[in-house]
Amino acid sequence: MTEHGKTPVTVLGLGAMGTALVEALLAAGHPVTAWNRTASRAEVVAAKGASVASTIDEALAANEIVIACLLDYDSVHEVLDPAAAGLRGRLFVNLTNGTPGQAREMSAWADGLGAEYLDGGIMAVPPMIGSPAAFIFYSGSGTVFGRARTALDTFGGTNYLGADPGLAPLHDIALLSGMYGHFIGVIQAFALVGSAGVKAKDFAPLLRGWMDAMSGFTERAAEQLDDGDYVTDVVSNLAMQAAAFPNLAKAAEEQGVSAELLTPLQPLMDRRVAAGHGDEDLIGVIELLKK
Repeated sequence: MTEHGKTPVTVLGLGAMGTALVEALLAAGHPVTAWNRTASRAEVVAAKGASVASTIDEALAANEIVIACLLDYDSVHEVLDPAAAGLRGRLFVNLTNGTPGQAREMSAWADGLGAEYLDGGIMAVPPMIGSPAAFIFYSGSGTVFGRARTALDTFGGTNYLGADPGLAPLHDIALLSGMYGHFIGVIQAFALVGSAGVKAKDFAPLLRGWMDAMSGFTERAAEQLDDGDYVTDVVSNLAMQAAAFPNLAKAAEEQGVSAELLTPLQPLMDRRVAAGHGDEDLIGVIELLKK
């Protein structure tokens, strides 16, 4: 640590997110050494007080804690493989978006080099970094999490999920899946009313109100899943919903709108009903997703 108790950190990658991470660290008083393959991108953070490493070897040698925020896991390997020896003894935090399997592979790779590994999933866009609205999942080495905690806390809320490095990206991808599912419905709804000339800004309050009213599905479904009970106190059973669901595609066709965002759900509903589960709630289709 520095004389002011602020942990020095190296950050690899100065895209929009990497730059936001560096700025948050600097704002909190942490000395930062930054590196980017395109050197000109370092000018912004250099002007705010970051030291700029001219080579990846120099960046790794600068500090014990090394944070990577690159395009993908292949990019991490492209950057670090030629300088892999420099990771020995480092606390390596990877905030690059990826899958659970990639995180576990990266952890094993880092371990083989004598580094300790922590994976992270960022639930924020760059402008949110450093604010209470941002939160980040971490999993992997508890030692890294503990030693780097003061630096990591500058990015937003911190959530340590355990020793399995795959847990952080798993939670990240799960939340993004929920987000995109929501976006799919919103896009389809706007396309439908737009086909009749309805202004999106006029329809938006209705859509928002309806989605808010249906938000209880999340907690209700979670309770049903944990209890293993999809049939108690069901209000709209799966058989009824499966019978009505084709109207969504039919109405879209009538309006000259594609229903391809929604149609994948229909065969799942039909298969579950055909298997004798028509009295269940919609969450029952989750059984068909398990391989």
